[in-house]
Amino acid sequence: MSENQNIDCCCEEKAEVADSCPYCSGKHKERDEAEFKNLMNRLKRIEGQVRGVEGMLENNAYCTDILMQVSAITCALNSFNKALLANHMKTCVAEGIRKGDDSVIDEFVVTLQKLMK
Repeated sequence: MSENQNIDCCCEEKAEVADSCPYCSGKHKERDEAEFKNLMNRLKRIEGQVRGVEGMLENNAYCTDILMQVSAITCALNSFNKALLANHMKTCVAEGIRKGDDSVIDEFVVTLQKLMK
């Protein structure tokens, strides 16, 4: 991966890699305040959990204790994905279908296949 292509890539900030960045579709979505706040709160909690695991590791916590916390983080990330996916279906996919853009279905199927790896 090149220096410009990393997981933090944002198409608006790095327009030169927008077409080749594997993490960016080049599309954007305006979220309503409630959805944004819900998703952001989930991410902040996950971030706190990850920092907690980091502290556990630094303090030589027992392996299974760390594994249990990592499992909780995985569950929280799955919950985040479910919330985001549900909203995507209700807004982006439904809107595309209403406009006659069946390509959103193909995109959705590809997304699900990637999530289910």
